[in-house]
Amino acid sequence: MGIGQVLARLKPEFPDLSPSKLRFLEEQRLVFPARTESGYRKFSPRDIDRLRLILTMQRDHYLPLKIIRTQLAELDAGREPTMPTTTAGPSMLSGERRYLREELLREAGANSWQLDEAISASLIAAGDTFSDDALGVLRALVELGDVGIEPRHLRGFRASAEREVALLETAVLPIIKRRDSSSRARGAELALELAAQLDVVRASLIRSALERIGG
Repeated sequence: MGIGQVLARLKPEFPDLSPSKLRFLEEQRLVFPARTESGYRKFSPRDIDRLRLILTMQRDHYLPLKIIRTQLAELDAGREPTMPTTTAGPSMLSGERRYLREELLREAGANSWQLDEAISASLIAAGDTFSDDALGVLRALVELGDVGIEPRHLRGFRASAEREVALLETAVLPIIKRRDSSSRARGAELALELAAQLDVVRASLIRSALERIGG
């Protein structure tokens, strides 16, 4: 099944599930959908069962991803995991986890200057709280900073990303304009799949440029 079909299957149980959340779970290596030759994600019935388990652990037991990953490893090894007792709190998928400024800095190993510079360069959105995406970006900026690449050097990334999004919007607009829910889901799925193809092209161009530098 494609992402749209997965959403149709699981959203009745998990109304807040979205394509971006599915992609996030894959990026966190909690689920491993197959890929077609053209790069489209395809989920098996086993993947669906695994997703349902992950989402249930988040919604009903409020488990963080680190604990869920441990639970899944136990299951993959053929052992029955013991569900830890947790204090009730918001599920990540009922609203992505948010970090206060000091939490974000601590988790990313960053300082205030790096975060302020990232916000100034439009690499991270300003706010009272920050998303998991912001955490990932800030961690990357810390590593880049170690070799002298600072947020101000990456100002063009925001403009480049917005151009890519505009390109994707043009591509999926005919599908989204149909207005029915299945078409919107398919449009969202297609946009993610096309974004993955842009990632392939971008990575290839970067590798080619690096080969010329080293060559």
